[in-house]
Amino acid sequence: MHPLVVHAVAVLVPLAALGTLAVALRPSWRRPYGPLVVACSVVAVGLLPVAVESGEGLERYVGEPEQHARLGESLLWYVLPLLLLSAALVALDRRAASPSAATGPGRPASPSPTGDRPASAHGVPWRTVERTVAALAVVAAVVAVVQVGRVVETGTRAVWGDTPGAVGGRTDHDRDVDGGVDGGVDGVTDTSPDGR
Repeated sequence: MHPLVVHAVAVLVPLAALGTLAVALRPSWRRPYGPLVVACSVVAVGLLPVAVESGEGLERYVGEPEQHARLGESLLWYVLPLLLLSAALVALDRRAASPSAATGPGRPASPSPTGDRPASAHGVPWRTVERTVAALAVVAAVVAVVQVGRVVETGTRAVWGDTPGAVGGRTDHDRDVDGGVDGGVDGVTDTSPDGR
């Protein structure tokens, strides 16, 4: 189960990050695509505990998963801000589109200093709030993708080893030492001329 769930997380988090970047940098896309980005983030956040739990059952079968486990357990704290900020962008966009934007019950809209939209309840123009949330969302998206990459890389090393040429936990050196005749990874004897 762990390989299936972690691959879903490894795809959904960057996809949610890419979507968040798109709606943060292109405000006109927030209304049509924002809910989809939020939904993708919700699914990714929901799958993270499942990935951690299923990974704990595999710890005894793989190499050295300590760093991978530590990074995997902390991934939620990198993806949760992505979810919250993408949801905030969608909510701010919907608020700006509503007829009572920046007005509370019985409160008239106050003009912003730039004159383009009413100011928030604290006197800050909504455009400034949206831009700030969008900038934070861009940072959160980049950080989440970097962290997923770190988790994936350490998981790959725990399963396959440190060598890029490793197949099935065996390195090119291992295959060279025994001449490549070991039944192979899938029980097939290597018959290539160079023993690889």
